[in-house]
Amino acid sequence: MQVKRLIIASLCIVFANSALAHNKDNQWTSIFDGKSLDGWTPKFAGYPLGENYKNTFRVQDGYLMTNYDQYKKFNFEFGHLFYKTPYSHYKLKSTYRFLEQQLPGYRNAWKNNGFMIHSQPPESMGLEQRFPTSIEVQLLGANQDTEARPTGNFCTPGCHVYMNNQLIEKHCIKSTSATYKGDQWVTVEIEVRGNQVIKHLINGEHVLEYNRPILDEKSQHLAKYYGGNEMKSGYIAIQAENSTIQFKSIELMVLAE
Repeated sequence: MQVKRLIIASLCIVFANSALAHNKDNQWTSIFDGKSLDGWTPKFAGYPLGENYKNTFRVQDGYLMTNYDQYKKFNFEFGHLFYKTPYSHYKLKSTYRFLEQQLPGYRNAWKNNGFMIHSQPPESMGLEQRFPTSIEVQLLGANQDTEARPTGNFCTPGCHVYMNNQLIEKHCIKSTSATYKGDQWVTVEIEVRGNQVIKHLINGEHVLEYNRPILDEKSQHLAKYYGGNEMKSGYIAIQAENSTIQFKSIELMVLAE
């Protein structure tokens, strides 16, 4: 039992601090090499960690993308592609676009993707678990109608956050961004300073801000990975929810704590 506690304590230390050994402070570093998925590990609902179900995540024409050309229908095989290193204080910047290809079977995820931040470790996810406990920086594209559909929103699978000193238990909160139509490129930037502040920027404009992410009632078993109820650090992951998306670049800047 003592050994188990020591292992968990060690994991928490690594979870919070290992990023500093891999990236230099205040310099942008590409975490996608444009050629491969090196450094990234997939996890799909219903499949073991490391299995890239139907080659959904792939590099094609220099883009990291989700591609559903091997599917006939989406049966809730939600996927996440985890970067190898957890972080606490950093900026994440990516340029992306949605393509028109969309699988039948799950209308709720039309042109819907996202970056998961402060995520639980991928190896701690259950086999059938659809989403990691994390904060989703939700990326949306325009529907085919005139509905306003901002991007850079947040959703909170397994957690809550605070805005203006108020606890937010609503699952998703919209940003103030514009709606982006067609296949135009959009740049999202996320500034994360532990649990002190998290900011979303779209094409350089500040669109959302919140802080103090905490585990919800159903995620308390994950407190051992966070060193408590507060989510001060975690993994970064990319979603796969049945929309086709291309990422032109994914860059990270580690910030001083």
